[in-house]
Amino acid sequence: QIAFMTLTLFPIRLFFAAFMMLLAWPFAFIASMGCDEQQLEKPLSWWRKIVDILLKAIMRMMWLAGGFHWINVKGRQALPAEAAILTVAPHSSYFDAIPVTMTFASIVMKAESKDIPVWGTLIKYIRPVFVSRSDQDSRRKTVEEIKRRAQSDGKWPQIMIFPEGTCTNRSCLITFKPGAFIPGVPVQPVVLRYPNKLDTITWTWQGPGALEILWLTLCQFHNSVEIEFLPVYIPSEEERKNPVLYANNVRRVMAEALGVPVTDYTFEDCQLALAEGQLRLPSDTCLLEFAKLVRSLGLKPETLEDDLDKYAASAMKMKKEKIDLKEFSAYLEFPVSHTLESMFALFDENEDGIIDIREFVIALSVVCKPSKTLETIQLAFQLYQSENGTIIEEDLAHILKTAMGVSQINVTHLFRAVDEEEKGKITYDDFYRFAELHPHFAEDYLYADQMGDESGLETSSLSAPNGICTDFSPENAEDKNKPLQKKLN
Repeated sequence: QIAFMTLTLFPIRLFFAAFMMLLAWPFAFIASMGCDEQQLEKPLSWWRKIVDILLKAIMRMMWLAGGFHWINVKGRQALPAEAAILTVAPHSSYFDAIPVTMTFASIVMKAESKDIPVWGTLIKYIRPVFVSRSDQDSRRKTVEEIKRRAQSDGKWPQIMIFPEGTCTNRSCLITFKPGAFIPGVPVQPVVLRYPNKLDTITWTWQGPGALEILWLTLCQFHNSVEIEFLPVYIPSEEERKNPVLYANNVRRVMAEALGVPVTDYTFEDCQLALAEGQLRLPSDTCLLEFAKLVRSLGLKPETLEDDLDKYAASAMKMKKEKIDLKEFSAYLEFPVSHTLESMFALFDENEDGIIDIREFVIALSVVCKPSKTLETIQLAFQLYQSENGTIIEEDLAHILKTAMGVSQINVTHLFRAVDEEEKGKITYDDFYRFAELHPHFAEDYLYADQMGDESGLETSSLSAPNGICTDFSPENAEDKNKPLQKKLN
C-alpha cells in the first residue's frame, strides 16, 4: 500500500496541501496588516469575519488533502467569556494543529516562528503569545500575557495551550505545566484521539521523524481524528491559589475522559531519562527524584550551569569533608525546608546525618547536562582525584553510582579495562582514551555484567526528542508542599 500510494496519491496530496497553505497566505497577510493591540481586542469587522471563514475553509481543505476526510467533534466549544483558555491533551503530533485551525484560537509559540515564510504569516493571524528564548525574563512575561488575555472578559480570542509541554505517545498524561492555570480563570479541557488501526500520527521521543510521519500519514487512505470539548472546569478558591493543584485536577478529568492513567513525570524528566549519553539511567534511578527536588528548590534552568560551576568550585575547596543539613543549607544558600531535607536524604546513604557534597555536584551535573557523560565524569575526576591526578577503583564506583543514581554498582571489570598497566589507579586521560576507543563502554562493562534483564534498564539506542514544545512555566510554580519520595537506594 505504501509503495502504491507513494507513486500515486501521495504526491497529489502533498501538492494540494501545499497549495492550500499558499492560498491561505494572502488572506492572512491582508487581514493582519495594520492590526495593533487595541484593534485586536475589539470585535472582528465584517470583512475580517469573512476572511476568518475563508481561512477556516481553506485549512479544512488542507486537512482533507491529508486524508482527514471528516473530523469527529464531540461536545460544544465554550465561548471566550465562558472559558478564556482551552487546555488540549494529549499532545502527540504536529497534526494536533487541527483543532487550532478549526478554532483559530491563539497559541503559545516561539518568537522565531513568525519569521518562517508563509507559515509565519498564518501564525501571526491567530494572534499568538510569542515566547523569546533569548529573553531570560521570557517565562514570566509569557505567563503575565496569558493572564492579561485570560482576564479580559472575552475581548481576546481564546488561548489554546498544550499543558504537557511536549509530545507523548498518548498512553498516559504526564505532569501538566501550570502556566495555563496561573490566571485562575475557568478553562475548557479538550481531548484528542486518533482511533486509527495503524498509528502513523505519533511524533515523539523515539521512532520516525517529522518527514517520515508526514509521508506515512499521507499514504493512508483515511485518517481519523476525534476532538472532544469537555465541560468547562471552574476552579475552586483553593485551586485559584494553587495552580499546580488546579493543573492536576484538570489533568485527572481529562485522563478519565480518555481512559488513560496519569504519571508524575515531566518533560524535563523525559529529557533526563532518555538522554543520548553513554550512561543510560536505569528504571530505578533516584536522579529523577533529584531532578524534581532541584526544580522544587527553585534553581533556575537558565542559570543551572553557572550554579553548577559555583557549587563545584566550593566542593573542590572542601575536598573530602562531609557536611550536615545546616552546612548543606549554607552551601546551597537556601534555607532549611522540607524540599531541602528531602534532597539531603537522597545523599544520606548511611542515615548518619552527613553527606559527601561531591555526590550532590555529580548528580547536579547529570541533571544539568544529561547527554554529556564525559563532561560529568571529568568533573567527578577533579573532585575525587588525589594530588597526582589519579583515582582508585572505590572512587570510580562512587562516581558512577552517583551518576546513575543507584545504590550499588560493580566497576571492577571497567576499572581493570581502563587500568591497562595494572597500577591500581587511573587518570581522567586514561578514562577518556578508553571511552574514545569504546564508546559503548557502559553497555559492555557495566550493564551487561551486573544489571541483567531484571533491572529494567534500557540499553537500546535512543534518539533525541523531536516533539518539543515551548516551556513557559514560571520558575516558582512547583508545588513546594508536595510530599517527595526519599532516597531510593
